[in-house]
Amino acid sequence: MKIALDVMGGDYAPHEIVAGALLWAESSNTELLLVGQEASIVKELQDVSYDRNKISIVHASQVMEMDESVTALRKKQDSSIAVATRLVKEGKADAVVSCGSTGAQMAAATLILGRLEHIERPPIIAVVPGIANKISLLLDVGANVDCKPQQLLQFAILGRVYASTLNGIDNPRVALLNNGEEESKGNSLSVETHKILQEQPDINFIGNIEGRDLFFGKSDVVVCDGFVGNLLLKSMEGVAMFIGKACMEELGKLPAVFQQFDYSRVGGAPLLGVNGVSIVCHGSSKRDAVFNGIRIAEQCVTRGIVHSQILALSNTL
Repeated sequence: MKIALDVMGGDYAPHEIVAGALLWAESSNTELLLVGQEASIVKELQDVSYDRNKISIVHASQVMEMDESVTALRKKQDSSIAVATRLVKEGKADAVVSCGSTGAQMAAATLILGRLEHIERPPIIAVVPGIANKISLLLDVGANVDCKPQQLLQFAILGRVYASTLNGIDNPRVALLNNGEEESKGNSLSVETHKILQEQPDINFIGNIEGRDLFFGKSDVVVCDGFVGNLLLKSMEGVAMFIGKACMEELGKLPAVFQQFDYSRVGGAPLLGVNGVSIVCHGSSKRDAVFNGIRIAEQCVTRGIVHSQILALSNTL
């Protein structure tokens, strides 16, 4: 297996990205293709010993900045994220991992790998920690701010596949994020989506769920549009930071439960609905998060996440 790693993407690139790759190479036989400006990568590797059969360099002359996306990607065809994604498209790599601009990675995956049949807009998925180490999958969390009911149905199918394939959940429970549990609650998008999800025999739809219920294991997959999902995700991050600082001031330490909010433990998540494995990692990822992002990529390839999505979409839509 070969995984292309965008070495130039992220707040701590290239140093922490390369460090994460070296950590991974110590424990796995998966070959890593470090994609980026060759001189910078060579500089990071010059004083360390590593297995050259596991790590190789693929030069990419350009860098996508964290605030750049579609327009810049078209101008920067030799950027590290574009080159790494093309390696997957051409069959030279089995997956791509990046901590860089999510917008740029979205654009690269959509334009280079292409969307799966029946998918109008690929969503981004996030892992929400819960009580007793139970997690929920939330999607979309920012890729699509204006959605139609049919698109939320597509998100539900993709989330169900992820929960089943990666998390090993049999017949995952799917819920719709809303401002009330009643069928009639919410805006027109929520009401219409509720009707559509109810009609799907292959989806274990349990109805609406409120934001406060996310952390208590009531559902395995929670669907919403990207505007709501991103606001919710950023709000959760802010609350966790606030409570964490308050605990440090009052107790002098963080409760163990805060480890569940550590994104480095998750590493990343696949961009769903595209014809290839593209793992989106947090922009602030350091070596441990990069290591776990590569782990997720390997699992997605090994467990056939793309094929599972294709099968589920063809059977449902």
